[in-house]
Amino acid sequence: MSNKTSMPRLGLGLAAATALALSATPASAEKVRWQVPLAFPSHLVGLTTPVKHLSENLKAISGGDIQFRYYEPGELVPPFEIMDAVSEGKYPAGYTWVGYDQGTIPALPLYSGAPFNMEPPAYLAWYYEGEGRELLEEIYAERNIHPMLCSIIGPEGAGWFAESIDSLEDFDGLRIRFAGIGGKVLEELGASVTMIPGGEIYQALERQTIDATEFSQPAIDKMLGLDQIIKNYIMPGWHQTLTTSHLLVNKDVWDGLEPQTRALVEMGCQAATLKGFAESEYAQPTALREYQDEGVTAQTLPEPVLRELQKVTNKVLDDIAAEDEMFNRVLTSQREFMEHHSIWHSKGYLPRDFYQYD
Repeated sequence: MSNKTSMPRLGLGLAAATALALSATPASAEKVRWQVPLAFPSHLVGLTTPVKHLSENLKAISGGDIQFRYYEPGELVPPFEIMDAVSEGKYPAGYTWVGYDQGTIPALPLYSGAPFNMEPPAYLAWYYEGEGRELLEEIYAERNIHPMLCSIIGPEGAGWFAESIDSLEDFDGLRIRFAGIGGKVLEELGASVTMIPGGEIYQALERQTIDATEFSQPAIDKMLGLDQIIKNYIMPGWHQTLTTSHLLVNKDVWDGLEPQTRALVEMGCQAATLKGFAESEYAQPTALREYQDEGVTAQTLPEPVLRELQKVTNKVLDDIAAEDEMFNRVLTSQREFMEHHSIWHSKGYLPRDFYQYD
């Protein structure tokens, strides 16, 4: 048989086998109908849009047996109460930024986005192939929750400030909305830090109850209209080198699912994470160029300021680690992996200035 005849026949054979395998794949044998409260509005690109992909894909692949109905922030429970609502079984699952619960579980901001931490590729390696997922499941087991990474996006902006930031002294006295461990760093520098949900930031700036704020990436901040109030945007996001969202599932509910249903949900979250990351990376340059056209100044923090922020950050991290065993375990695992990964990160990738085309 010649190659000219064998290759088309091989292709037809593979197509037929694939079709047969797909048709033989059983849909979920159980009906799953979950109400899922969200911590953020569902349209925020890369941050919450993955939950839409998750729900649509699970419904399609299960033949309608698995259906998630998600609810906007506050429709079922306030964003800051999602973990407790899932833990107590009020709702089977919730989709949230786990850093909101740092007051209860200090280690969680290390998972949701920490200062001077890993970039998304390294984080995914640590989470899936290293100790990350195992440690997070251990953390949440005490809360009767099964956690799943279900979104990852790149670095945030460092925030919206009325004036430029040229030294650490410029943070002193600011009333600022800031999340996670980065907020503790700014408190060390004399800022008055508050935490409010994303949907309330615009009003807080408008009423001048805060002087400055950070929330997320350029495209998401634009959706919230933060550029309409303040025209000075600070970058890079030293305080969150990435941002994640997680699907938290009540562990009794999770353990009661059939294995194939659990596998579908796990794979659904992995697929949603990839889709959301692609959406996010696609959206950010467009938003930044729109900012330029609209007169928003995007300031890059001077390297000496970043180096000083890193020193303060390491002190804050070490202080928390000294007080909380699990925080110390997660931080140690991350630092060891970053050190291990650094040889690849520094030698395997082109320096960033190779990508400057302007």
